[in-house]
Amino acid sequence: RMANIPFTKLAKEQPKEKKSSVRHTRAIQRDRTKRPITAPPDEEIVERLTSLVYPATLAQVDYYHQLGLRERSLTLPVMVALVLSLIWRQISGVCELVRLVQTELLLWVSPLKVSQQALSQRLCTLPAELFGNILSTLLPLLHTRWLGRDRPLPPEIAWAKAHYTQVAICDGSTLDALIRKIGLLRDAPQNPLAGRMTALLDLCSRLPFHVWYENDAEAHDQRFWTKIRGALKVGGLLIFDLGYTNFTVFAQLTAASTTFITRAKRNLAYRLEHALHRGSNVHDLIVWIGQGNDRQLVRLIEVLYRGRWYRYLTNERDPSRLPAAYVVGLYWQRWRIEDAYSIVKRLLGLSYFWCGSQNAVELQLWGTWLLYGVLVDLTDEVAEALNQPFAALSMEMVYRSLYFYTQASFHGEEMGVVAYLAENAKLFGILKRQRKRHRNLRLLFSLTTAQSP
Repeated sequence: RMANIPFTKLAKEQPKEKKSSVRHTRAIQRDRTKRPITAPPDEEIVERLTSLVYPATLAQVDYYHQLGLRERSLTLPVMVALVLSLIWRQISGVCELVRLVQTELLLWVSPLKVSQQALSQRLCTLPAELFGNILSTLLPLLHTRWLGRDRPLPPEIAWAKAHYTQVAICDGSTLDALIRKIGLLRDAPQNPLAGRMTALLDLCSRLPFHVWYENDAEAHDQRFWTKIRGALKVGGLLIFDLGYTNFTVFAQLTAASTTFITRAKRNLAYRLEHALHRGSNVHDLIVWIGQGNDRQLVRLIEVLYRGRWYRYLTNERDPSRLPAAYVVGLYWQRWRIEDAYSIVKRLLGLSYFWCGSQNAVELQLWGTWLLYGVLVDLTDEVAEALNQPFAALSMEMVYRSLYFYTQASFHGEEMGVVAYLAENAKLFGILKRQRKRHRNLRLLFSLTTAQSP
């Protein structure tokens, strides 16, 4: 019977496969194993990494002993240096690292003899919470260093910083597939995803307040609400995408004196209470959302831009305290957390995992965010030297330009790394070119400002 049915009709009746929301980077993963060994970083870069990370590592040594872990050649300070070297230098894997650790200095670790089996086992057994604690110890120091610098901020971020105790953005991201079939993964029918991470970032500094990991790759963003709420300050501002829409949590944020800004779903059901402003391009409305105990008054802002209506929700109902223009401008800055995920996954290599165990994945995760914080700190110093907003600089090009600084230092250049990168910012592409999309966002912000009451 099927032979008489046209092929085009059969094709139309076949259900379409749902596209994965995870962008797998198999090409990058395969290429990683083929990369040559990179040159060691310059002495000043090593000193920067050592001065920031090593004291935070030593602070965990007592806890290391409390866990009953024996002293051996691969101690906690040694493992931190090896993991950070793996990430910072983009070393292809454990085998390559074993060769390097026996022949050259890696950060604060002198050459030592170690086998691949011992190192692989250590990655699987050294408690990952130690690396997480190092990150938690380092982040307050990096935030303090950021506060001590003076560089311009985008107008909407500068305004928010002056009006709120904290300006935070949050989002989640699924980690890529584990491609190494070892141990328990050897008999798996397919390569499982490595889990899911959620980050709470400071919009002003781009530094994380907290990062959380869940080994369940299917974990919904809503699962992290309790942790996110526990990390917020009274009088702060939180910006998140519509994946976190939860009317119960909205009420809890309001009760905790936390202002939020998010995007409104297309099918949002609401009842108009009254209109604060109705213009040709901007509507500023007070509406009822939710049912029962979750029923509450919020502010719905609608902006018409190039034939499309953009809709935003906030629990700040007073437009004099949070003008509509800043609601729009600040929400569009939420994309900065996507930039952070791009740095840790694409640039620093969190799309490739050396081991298949959950513990090794967590070690790499915390180590990558450690180096992300150090890279943000360095980029911010360069931004201060150039008297430019952080957003005007490319973190990726700062990282890649360290190669040129290493070569210049080898040939006798005595200029410091910050001064060298600032002097050659245009040559190395550190200063971004303004894209059309960025100009459009400025136009949207100015349009909303002009239409607001």
